[in-house]
Amino acid sequence: MFQPDLLRDKRILITGGGTGLGKAMASRFLSLGAIIHICGRREDVLQKTSSELSAQGNIHAHVCDVRNLDAVEAMIDTIWKSGPLDILVNNAAGNFIARTEELSPRAFESVIGIVLLGTLHATMACGRRWLKASRSGTVLSISATYAPVGSAYVVPSAVSKAGVEALTRSLAVEWGNRGIRMNAIAPGPIPTQGAFSRVLPRPELEALALNRIPMHRFGTTEELANLAAFLVSDGASYINGEVIRMDGGEFLQGAGEFSNLGRVLSNEDWESLKPRKK
Repeated sequence: MFQPDLLRDKRILITGGGTGLGKAMASRFLSLGAIIHICGRREDVLQKTSSELSAQGNIHAHVCDVRNLDAVEAMIDTIWKSGPLDILVNNAAGNFIARTEELSPRAFESVIGIVLLGTLHATMACGRRWLKASRSGTVLSISATYAPVGSAYVVPSAVSKAGVEALTRSLAVEWGNRGIRMNAIAPGPIPTQGAFSRVLPRPELEALALNRIPMHRFGTTEELANLAAFLVSDGASYINGEVIRMDGGEFLQGAGEFSNLGRVLSNEDWESLKPRKK
């Protein structure tokens, strides 16, 4: 389905688009004909990514801290001057491993500000403009597999991602009849520069994460970018209010009480567990 003109002339903003998953999506969308806007807090990173991807198509960089509502509104105003956006991708995120009782209020505020409030700021800024002009629009947010159930040691992120999913499902209903679609992707572990090392900072933690995945491999940025391209395209126009898990089965592996036995029991153990004839 990935025809070269799949996203032709679609105007797309990707928050946190200078690195990692955001950069991968920007590259893929460009290859499919989109006009890309990326934003982030670090101008040098944005300019480097913009220069690197400019050979693929039309890309623009904006310095913006999505925690700041006024900054987001000013950025959206600037973008709208050359034409309205068609698609918003809420990708900006922050996360780290920590014991919750050791976190300061500022640590909570930082993650919640980027992940939850940043998503809210960008979504409302675009949504209000689309609704006022009676235009259709598409919002895709990046969630996490632990959003529905929570997770120890990443509590600020879990709280924020749960809010992102609630926002996605709520506005899918409220705005759906006015032409605005809301969806999200919940990826499992995907190696990216910087972010991956913050949540899996040691080799043994990486090995532990790998062993939790039935497919016994991590996802790739290319796989996520392909899924994102499909979800924001017109080919997915009847998908609304969904959170698509992309984790190689990791969530289901953890959900079953006995699912890990295949990784800890030997053939001899299985033989000993067979029912004995009386």
